[in-house]
Amino acid sequence: MKLLLIADGRSPITRRWIAMLKPLNYELVLISSYPCEPIDGLNKLYILPLAFASQGGSQAGSGSKNVIKQLVSRFRPIAQRMRHLLGPWMLQQHIITYFDILKTETPEWVHALRIPFEGMLASATPPEIPLVLSTWGNDFTLHASSTGRMETMTRRALQRADALMSDTQRDVKLALEWGYDPQKPTLVVPGNGGTDVDELTALTKGIEHTDPPQVINPRGLRSYVRTDTFFKAIPLVLAKRPDVQFVCASMEGQAEALGWVDQLGIQKNVRFLPYVSQPELWREYARSQVMVSNSTHDGSPNSLLEAMALGCFPVCGDIESIRAWVTNGENGLLVDPADPAALAEAVLKALKDSHLRSAATKQNAQLIREKAGIDAARAKVKELYERLV
Repeated sequence: MKLLLIADGRSPITRRWIAMLKPLNYELVLISSYPCEPIDGLNKLYILPLAFASQGGSQAGSGSKNVIKQLVSRFRPIAQRMRHLLGPWMLQQHIITYFDILKTETPEWVHALRIPFEGMLASATPPEIPLVLSTWGNDFTLHASSTGRMETMTRRALQRADALMSDTQRDVKLALEWGYDPQKPTLVVPGNGGTDVDELTALTKGIEHTDPPQVINPRGLRSYVRTDTFFKAIPLVLAKRPDVQFVCASMEGQAEALGWVDQLGIQKNVRFLPYVSQPELWREYARSQVMVSNSTHDGSPNSLLEAMALGCFPVCGDIESIRAWVTNGENGLLVDPADPAALAEAVLKALKDSHLRSAATKQNAQLIREKAGIDAARAKVKELYERLV
């Protein structure tokens, strides 16, 4: 059977989803919404840039990529606002190309891995082809109501969908409020298709926590993550624990991150990582005692699930979707994502309380294997896919 995916081919989530599907022996075709490198496991790859995506990605020259990254970093809220305002209107120019791909590939079903803007394009899928729609945590809480057109296109995608996959139960509830038919099937499953705990532990075998202790922020610079709170909390932590080292993923060379470090004078305690492979990120989790993810909008972040699986203690923003995984004071700590003092206090508590960290490590490993394991997720996804066909 042939499955057509519409997703960001650069994303580790997309690539892990494709890897999860590989044992099912489907014929996989991907329409990538961003220029990307070839992906193992695909039968065919199409590039269809959506909403300014042609301005970046792996096929752009290194010089232009660096300029664009700096501009986006400096004007991140404005760039997001422009995508919300213009992105939905730009989809129309791709409809004919999308129909041509469908005609060429004749898939048994289509799966768009998020609503903006892949699901919005997929809403044009002819009714005889089943459409699965996924949400990734902030499709409703951040993007859907940003403009009138985004709201209209979000509702249209949900009304067209024949099945819905979400990484949180909260998003299933929100989808119904936004117009998804409650009679149609839904599935709650991790956005990357599940966490392969055995793979993670095998690749990090023998790695121990660093001394002095290490705190990792794996989220990079995102509009819905309070990176400003994170950086402001660092001097408060260092005032009591000057030995602590902070590792920041995907922030190397980013003007916004460099500005915070210079302004706060914390250069000696902060290490910026470039965009690294998933195995290298897992190794950083294994070296770290604490992981920080102080987001204001989120689903079930794969960075959180992977860190928990590897015994890295989570300190997160106190939002509904995260509470599905973290019970405050039991297997992690939850704080106001806008409060640097609260974040610093939580990090210090986590570093000091070895009994709390030890108990959380045991609980989280079992929790991730049972609720987010790749084998269980693959079986559920297969059942829903083939039920539609």
